Amino acid sequence: MANLRPNILFMHSHNTGQFVQPYGYTIPTPNLMRLAKEGVLFRKAFAAAPTCSPSRAAFLSGMFAHSAGMLGLAHRGFPMADYEQHIARVVKANGYHTAVAGVEHTALDTATVGYEQILSRDDTNYPETMDKLGAASAVADFLRNYSHNEPNTPFFLSMGLNETHRPFPEAEPDRYPSEDARYLSPVTSFPDWPVTRAEAADLRSAARIMDNAYGAVLQALDETGLAENTVVFCFSDHGLQFPQHMCNLTDRGTAVYLLVRGPGFPQGQTIDSMVSLIDLVPTAYQACGIEVPEFVQGQALQPLISGDVPQIHQEVFAEVNYHAAYEPMRAVRTERYKYIRRYDNRAHLVLPNVDDTPSKEFLLEHEWRQQTREQEMLYDLLFDPHEMNNLVADPSKSGILSELNERLDRWMTDTDDPLLESGQVAAPMGSKINDPDGHSPRDSVIEINS
Repeated sequence: MANLRPNILFMHSHNTGQFVQPYGYTIPTPNLMRLAKEGVLFRKAFAAAPTCSPSRAAFLSGMFAHSAGMLGLAHRGFPMADYEQHIARVVKANGYHTAVAGVEHTALDTATVGYEQILSRDDTNYPETMDKLGAASAVADFLRNYSHNEPNTPFFLSMGLNETHRPFPEAEPDRYPSEDARYLSPVTSFPDWPVTRAEAADLRSAARIMDNAYGAVLQALDETGLAENTVVFCFSDHGLQFPQHMCNLTDRGTAVYLLVRGPGFPQGQTIDSMVSLIDLVPTAYQACGIEVPEFVQGQALQPLISGDVPQIHQEVFAEVNYHAAYEPMRAVRTERYKYIRRYDNRAHLVLPNVDDTPSKEFLLEHEWRQQTREQEMLYDLLFDPHEMNNLVADPSKSGILSELNERLDRWMTDTDDPLLESGQVAAPMGSKINDPDGHSPRDSVIEINS
């Protein structure tokens, strides 16, 4: 008798935010549209961290980044505290076959994580070990073989795409008119200039490649008959690789697309309540009939989808510790307000945490580096959805500010935030970081030896 436990497939892209068609953007992503119509779309989904490894450790463990121990980038020497808390280890112990393809980025060596199969090392973070087999092709091959070889054993598979990480492929407006920079708007928060429109066009090209990869996997699921018993979680790790997006705790840095399709997830449903990517792991465990471990901090999505509860979070939290350089920040977001707190008392930007792009150079040419950098930020998301008007000094918002301060402090205490002990987060031995006063993540690095 065939096993009835569902397969679990995580499909995630790199640095995409919500800039895809199901969220109203004029970026053609037909396969994501298909998933939206065949499953559940979460309009207010947020990463636990707006940087790569911390976000990935969070959505692969169901824990906040600092609770998982992932305080910086894996390829710079930052590890998780305990890989037994990774979903691959938990589901393997419960009879699931585990495999990974493409971007994992929670360990210096993906083998450390403990997957039974590494299908592809197509990960630009590790150019020295990167192979030529694309993640989507490797997954499609796996699915076609798995349906015949292991029919009674469910699988957990994580597929991480490089797209939409930079460098972007060049736009092809002659073949794809939607990539014509002459007729585009720049991405949110950017002024309308030729350089910003050109980047928007190239982003569309990367999104097209990303969506085609998803399509190849969905086709393989259909062809093998695995689609009907596979829960597909499709999402981005965090915001775009643009200035003022990635490595920022505004929604531009943390808001992500999230689509879930499969048994128990009704077609065409849209959820407007806030969810966090740390909710994916407990949702997968519940779908698989696996008891949720005590260390998991997320909440299963099923009660929200069934309508048993109107929301699973009154607030969501996010953090930054290290990206290329040290830039400690914490944030709490409710439906109406966002509060962000910095911990480094720097007056100006940490430019190494802004990847080198044409838009970065464009902003620097216009005195971006001289702009002040506020230590506390309070935004009214109803009247200021792009988080441009800081209300920290507004006396009419003092009550809201006090309440959000208390919520953030309580969360930090409850999760043993390392910032509480000394106001500093130490980088681990052997890790590599940039000087926060530098210009670029490509500058020479400091290796931590003490």
